[in-house]
Amino acid sequence: MRTDEGRYEAVASRDARFDGTFYAAVTSTGIYCRPSCPAVTPKRANVRFFPTAAAAHGAGFRACRRCRPDAVPGSAEWNVRADVVGRAMRLIGDGVVDREGVVGLADRLGYSTRQLHRHLTAEVGAGPLALARAQRAHTARLLLQATAMPATEVAFAAGFASVRQFNDTIRTVYAATPSDLRGPRAVRSASPRGGKEGPAGSGGLVVRLGYRRPYAAVEMFDYLARRALRGAEEVVGDRGRRTYRRTLRLTRGHGIAEVAERPGADDAGWLECRLSLSDLRDLTAAVSRVRRLFDLDADPRAVAERLGVDPILAPLVARHPGLRAPGATDAHELAVRAVLGQQVSVPAGRRLGETLLAAYGEPLPTPSGGLTLLFPGADTLADASLHELDMPAAGRETVRALATALAAGDVGLDAGADRAEAERSLLTVRGIGRWTADYVRMRGLGDPDVLPAGDAALRAALRHHHPAPTAAPTAAAAWAPWRSYAAHHLWITAAPWAGTAAPADATQAEVAPLHAARRPT
Repeated sequence: MRTDEGRYEAVASRDARFDGTFYAAVTSTGIYCRPSCPAVTPKRANVRFFPTAAAAHGAGFRACRRCRPDAVPGSAEWNVRADVVGRAMRLIGDGVVDREGVVGLADRLGYSTRQLHRHLTAEVGAGPLALARAQRAHTARLLLQATAMPATEVAFAAGFASVRQFNDTIRTVYAATPSDLRGPRAVRSASPRGGKEGPAGSGGLVVRLGYRRPYAAVEMFDYLARRALRGAEEVVGDRGRRTYRRTLRLTRGHGIAEVAERPGADDAGWLECRLSLSDLRDLTAAVSRVRRLFDLDADPRAVAERLGVDPILAPLVARHPGLRAPGATDAHELAVRAVLGQQVSVPAGRRLGETLLAAYGEPLPTPSGGLTLLFPGADTLADASLHELDMPAAGRETVRALATALAAGDVGLDAGADRAEAERSLLTVRGIGRWTADYVRMRGLGDPDVLPAGDAALRAALRHHHPAPTAAPTAAAAWAPWRSYAAHHLWITAAPWAGTAAPADATQAEVAPLHAARRPT
């Protein structure tokens, strides 16, 4: 898709693989669409292409109301790229511009606002304000069509500074008024003001989280279910029809997210998510974080094309099409949990996490089913004795040291963090070794190209699958930039031949005793 002719072929074939990768605008209608739009294919001479919806808005095009191009998955490119543009796009997606402005975004990245604007405009065709405005418009449309909130409240909940700015943006992006978008059949029952929270029939805002097919939902829910911390997470229902529920600590308040594992979801290309938020201004960030947890912006075809030609991984990729690399809704929480899981099994790490949560978690004002607590913040853990944890004193000191570094900003793990710098900072914390830093980089920072160093399960898997184990590290270099996915494919196949009853995606800590190996501390 590096040429306009290639992009036009994707539009002509309505190829959904490229939804979110680029947008096609039609000069004769003034409308821009996703590549898979079902409308009649326009003439090539009338089509222009843009890397982002914001760039199409800036050129005077409005969003198609048939294919809803603002609801496509995000580009997988921003997960891969470690430069300032990739980091900026991840931060904008997390709502940083709405909370801190362009100046705050630039400060986080270490650039001036002018430099940042120049980089973004050159790469994605729009500056940070325009990108944030396009995101606000999408959030506003969701609220208008899924709630009964007055338009004035929608404007501020979506991140607009004024009602006038809100009205002008909606007209520019959709060529419609807020009332037109809402229409006579707006969903009134999903108002975030009302509704009883619980595992089923809960209130809140229902959104569809799109992804590129295929999506290995069963494997994702299995992974999350094995690690769910009682009080902050739960998985309810039978396999294949489960709902994953968890609490969220957000900038302006808290929330509860529910994601359903629907039968036939892969055919639909989206997962249903219900969000109950104490402050709807956190909606953008909540959606972004749930998307990161479920790795919904990944490009499974690109991953399969690279890993599927490798003799080690080809049968594994064929066995689990669309396998994703789970992320995290809160990188600080993930980092603490990774430290708790050092040198112990997944069940033991989960028990330590539940003990920590019960002792220091923040109670929800209103419990929801089995969800009663928010995971403790870094400030709380930095000053905690942690005597409740059944672990060596050195381990408790590592948790406190990590929490202190996170609270002070000495370790930065936000959505736009420099991943290499974050890893170096983690390694300066006494008690954190390479494996833990790699794991945090993989899941907490969503890096798609991490093969955890020294992982015994990966070494054992490579010994089992590779005809010349000593050549395995060289072979693994060819898996870039998707080594995180390679790791999950190898983990998920470990148990059958490792001679253990450990979970199928066993980590090093689970199989280390079997191989007389310990991960570095």
